[in-house]
Amino acid sequence: MGDASREIMRKARQQVPEWNPAQVHDILEHQKGAKPENQEMVLVDVREKYEWNDGYIQGAIHVPRGFLELQIEEAIPDKSKTVVLYCAGGVRSLIAGSTLQQMGYRDVVSMSGGFGQWKSNGYTFATPRTLSATQQKRYSRHLLVPEVGEQGQLKLLDSRVLLIGAGGLGAPAAFYLAAAGVGTIGIIDADVVEESNLQRQIIHRTDRIGQYKAESAKASIQALNPDVKVITYLEYLDEHNIHQILADYDLIIDGTDNFPTRYLLNDAAIMANKPVVHGSVFRFEGQLTVFKPHEGPCYRCLYPEPPPIALAPNCAEAGVLGVLPGTIGLLQTTEAIKVLLGIGEPLVGRLLTYDAVSGEFNELRLFRDPKCPACGEHAHPEDLPTYADVCVAPIHPSR
Repeated sequence: MGDASREIMRKARQQVPEWNPAQVHDILEHQKGAKPENQEMVLVDVREKYEWNDGYIQGAIHVPRGFLELQIEEAIPDKSKTVVLYCAGGVRSLIAGSTLQQMGYRDVVSMSGGFGQWKSNGYTFATPRTLSATQQKRYSRHLLVPEVGEQGQLKLLDSRVLLIGAGGLGAPAAFYLAAAGVGTIGIIDADVVEESNLQRQIIHRTDRIGQYKAESAKASIQALNPDVKVITYLEYLDEHNIHQILADYDLIIDGTDNFPTRYLLNDAAIMANKPVVHGSVFRFEGQLTVFKPHEGPCYRCLYPEPPPIALAPNCAEAGVLGVLPGTIGLLQTTEAIKVLLGIGEPLVGRLLTYDAVSGEFNELRLFRDPKCPACGEHAHPEDLPTYADVCVAPIHPSR
């Protein structure tokens, strides 16, 4: 260590108080179980990622020294908190402590001896779950996004999403959920691939005409991303299977094109407390929203009753611009990922509409109806009709 380095360390020790690992351990034990806002101390690991991967003190926030100035204020916005920093041996944490003081943090401490002394004392530590080298390459762009990062990607890999239909909306949603690394994708669809589907249902291929859509989608997903587990249900969603199927998933993407299934799904999702990303398309127009039970309105708040039969055609009867389901399906996938990661502002209580002819997006505010029979104050969603007589054609999950 040169003279300049020794001088920096000398000044840092004068400015930044030090606690030994025993003191830090006692405080961590004392505040176990307390909510983050009630904890008197925040522990920050300033080592590099490869060091963190070898083990860390449970409860610590990882902010590498090289990113400290960029990330610490987001990680710890309250500058009055007691911030305890540690590194491998207690040197980098002292320098980092001096930096935090210059940034306005009023109570900064460095743990002497660092993680090495913590382990020598026999205190417990955790080893993080990490992505494999192959996964780090595959999801490298996600890892560069602070709101996702490695922990967010691991969360996606642990997530389970159910697609209602592998048609116009389900096809792009399935592809991009798989590409994003959503670990388990369920697909319920009893239809088979038809030639007329191929114009817009991009997950299917000409040589799969006549195959079940769910199985065709599974083949495409597995060819794209072997990390993803695909569960297929070669059946239609009805009152006999919906509760059992929904129970296994974190979120549902609604790719249906008929009112009875939408009402059925809405009521079951409320009872199961599962968010639904709803989308629909009609000729040149599309719309989407997120129905999150107990946080925003539900489908019945938006549509208390279905329209008359003459005003409720599906895509097979009314037609749709082939590219439009791709636009709406991708937006549904975006909302699903936001909900799964807990980032941004999902479209809860907001209806996004898209006019492909004019190229315009518009947003409408939606409000929960306190008298809604499905989600209101005196709701009984288990007793509500699904209006099965609305559809002229047989009920299909998606066209």
